[in-house]
Amino acid sequence: MDTLLFFRLAHCPYCVAAANWIKELINENPQYAKIEIKTIDEQIEKEFADSYNYYYVPAFFYNGKKLHEGAATKEKIKKVFDDVISSLINR
Repeated sequence: MDTLLFFRLAHCPYCVAAANWIKELINENPQYAKIEIKTIDEQIEKEFADSYNYYYVPAFFYNGKKLHEGAATKEKIKKVFDDVISSLINR
């Protein structure tokens, strides 16, 4: 699976900030637009979310590997994106 999974809660201020930084980063770096991102609201898709090993949101997984969990910064999300792009290039 080559989709970046973004686990969040609708009422979580850290998740809202992360979603805004995702948009900013994609606007700043068109290469990031190549990343397929699936947003999972853990209250709506509880069973799916429960199948992943994390406690805090926002959480990011790529190919089954946790890349980030908990309060994020724009820099931390950029690192997630850079890791995914690197993985795509090195296939």
